[in-house]
Amino acid sequence: MTRRIVDILISLAALAAGALPGLLIAIAIRRESPGGAIFRQRRVGLNGKCFDMLKFRTMRSDADPYGDSPNSGQDSRLTRVGRFLRETSLDELPQLVNVLAGQMTLIGPRPLYERQAALWTARQRRRLEVKPGLTGFAQVYGRGSLTHERKIDLDVYYVDNQGFGMDLRIIFRTIADLFLTGRSEIYERQCRRAQEPQAHRKA
Repeated sequence: MTRRIVDILISLAALAAGALPGLLIAIAIRRESPGGAIFRQRRVGLNGKCFDMLKFRTMRSDADPYGDSPNSGQDSRLTRVGRFLRETSLDELPQLVNVLAGQMTLIGPRPLYERQAALWTARQRRRLEVKPGLTGFAQVYGRGSLTHERKIDLDVYYVDNQGFGMDLRIIFRTIADLFLTGRSEIYERQCRRAQEPQAHRKA
């Protein structure tokens, strides 16, 4: 209940503060390329229940909505505005509406595709025991450098060890990453061998 109250208060405040910037972003998206400013994608949430996750559109409208994620800022599917939004994580702002609706929470495993969830083992499906989040353990301890399987491992680790202290660490790491981490870190580089984060080894 406390988490839900915090989700509501913070998402309402953030949506109010981001109303004007969000409008300007939407206008910039529409001016650069045809198509809507908001991108909807089916994802899996708590207990396997699916929902439409919202994002600002970062790719051309004719790109496959369920294709592979861009692995660099030079991906031809990305628009110029979209590249900026991805590299600053501003494309995730509409998900505050998902948080307000109770489909997501501020901190938790990132929501994945239905087709991915269908292939999970029983242990991997444990990540569905909590709501998906705007940011999570795997995002602040590896993100684009991790393999898909390694991300799921870290998500399950979060499910087993979640608490106020861990959530606070994730919040601080998320804020720090927004300002300190190189923009290339947001792109998927699944060919790179995942390295276990130091924080996870100590935990």
